[in-house]
Amino acid sequence: MRVEILIRKIREEKNIKLEDLAKAAGISKGALSKIERQEQEPKLSTMILIARALKVKIEELYKSVFFNFHK
Repeated sequence: MRVEILIRKIREEKNIKLEDLAKAAGISKGALSKIERQEQEPKLSTMILIARALKVKIEELYKSVFFNFHK
């Protein structure tokens, strides 16, 4: 699973609105929307902000990416 899809999945599971996550992460709603739709590849620094706002470890976001990459 791509990390961008995982962000949306976690956000929806936690019932967090897009605008609320964007505000908590300190990024624009538009940027977060583009990331979730895979229209913009996020920088690592942005991913760290998103992970903190979701209250998950950055490793949680990337482990599925690495797992699928090594299959």
